[in-house]
Amino acid sequence: MNTNWRRGILWALNALGAFVGAWALAAPRSFYDAFPMPGVFGAWVAGDGPYNEHLVRDVGSLYLALVAAGVVAALMRRADASIAVGVAWLVFSVPHLVYHVGHLHGLAPLDAIAQPIALAATLVLAIPLCLPPRRRMISEGEDAS
Repeated sequence: MNTNWRRGILWALNALGAFVGAWALAAPRSFYDAFPMPGVFGAWVAGDGPYNEHLVRDVGSLYLALVAAGVVAALMRRADASIAVGVAWLVFSVPHLVYHVGHLHGLAPLDAIAQPIALAATLVLAIPLCLPPRRRMISEGEDAS
C-alpha cells in the first residue's frame, strides 16, 4: 500500500478517534447518556453498567492517545510509523468488538446491528496499516542504489 493510502486511512481513524475521545473526555456524562448519536440510536454506553466518570474519561484519553500517534504517523509519512499505529488500533479494537458482540442483549434491533458495524470500522481500517509497504519496482536503466 502506498503512502497516500496509509495517510488517508490514518486520517480516517484519527477523525473517528477524535470524535469519540474528545466527547468522552470533555463531557463524560453526555457521552455516557447519549453516545453515539442522540435521537438516532439508543445510549450504547449507558446500557452497559452504572456511570463511572473516571472510566469514561480514561476511555476518552485512550482514544485521543491513539489519535496523537496517528497524527504523528500521518505527518511522518513512514510505513513503520503507520504499522505501529495500525497494530495499536488492532490491539484495542479486537477485544472491544468481541466484548460488545457478546453483549448485544437489551439493545434495540437498529443498535444491535449498528454497534458491531461501527466498532468493526476501526478494525477494518487498521488491518491495511499493518501490511508492509509496497515495494517500488525499479525500471530498466534506473540505478538501484
